[in-house]
Amino acid sequence: MEIRRLQKLTFDPTLNWGHNGYTTNIRYVVSSIEVGGSFEFILKEKALPYNKIWETTSEDLEELNTIIEQGNSFGAYVDGEIAGWIICEQRIWNSSFYIENILINEKYRRQGIGIMLIKSAIKEARKLNSRVIELETQNTNYPAIQFYRRMGFNITGLNTRLYENAEEIALFMTLDIE
Repeated sequence: MEIRRLQKLTFDPTLNWGHNGYTTNIRYVVSSIEVGGSFEFILKEKALPYNKIWETTSEDLEELNTIIEQGNSFGAYVDGEIAGWIICEQRIWNSSFYIENILINEKYRRQGIGIMLIKSAIKEARKLNSRVIELETQNTNYPAIQFYRRMGFNITGLNTRLYENAEEIALFMTLDIE
């Protein structure tokens, strides 16, 4: 297995990557309280099953390629075939490094590829003198949240209205670069 800079995607490799999504029996439930102009959000783990599957469209590939062309994204290759990616962009305006998308072929999950891709992003962010790495995931994606936490990310914000699906709340996670 080899990690190297990701080049423009000329086809959709995810068509053969199996289950593109996640299944979980736990998710984070968000509640909020507003008192006298003060807000408090409460995030609690709750045993609630959730299954999400998505398809990468040609429009998605175009958007991802726009970011890939900036040269800060990486692919994991097994026997010359792409097995996963982390698509990232430098945001100069706030000295951050943003992970737009991370996806691993289902048959290669839980083999350390995600860890290697995140480490490549961290190394790139340091090289670019970014102060933080940021990403966004859903409260329902408990496996991803736990993975990011193991990698040192913390939940630093949320948006209760980002998605059409009212069950999904955007959680923003950040890793400080030392």
